Amino acid sequence: MVNYPIGDALIRIKNAYLASQTQVTLMASNLILGVLKILKKEGYIKDMKLKKDGVKRRVVVDLKYNLDKSKKLQPAIEGIKIVSKPGRRVYVGYQDIPPVYSGIGINILSTSQGILTGAQAKKKRLGGELICQIW
Repeated sequence: MVNYPIGDALIRIKNAYLASQTQVTLMASNLILGVLKILKKEGYIKDMKLKKDGVKRRVVVDLKYNLDKSKKLQPAIEGIKIVSKPGRRVYVGYQDIPPVYSGIGINILSTSQGILTGAQAKKKRLGGELICQIW
């Protein structure tokens, strides 16, 4: 049993990149699917496929790698920081959404209108729970 499913999913993705894997399988929930949709839209993952194993839902994530100048494969995600945790939830207003590495990365927030990036939340003037930062 996992206490914090979104944190577990993000760490599994990070560890899969560190192990140079091409796919990772995660538990599926609406929150995790929302975060994965943002990661796909922003170009951090290739694709995701929802699979059902009886009662349980799983999502298979295809990881994305980019070629650098020396023709070596580099992970599309260099780092993940989980901001909000079960013991300490972090809420921010739209004015207080912090930049991630001077605009290179993204914030992912859970708002009243769903899972949004920091830029989308600022544009809609929405605050919410700051789930994670990805660069």
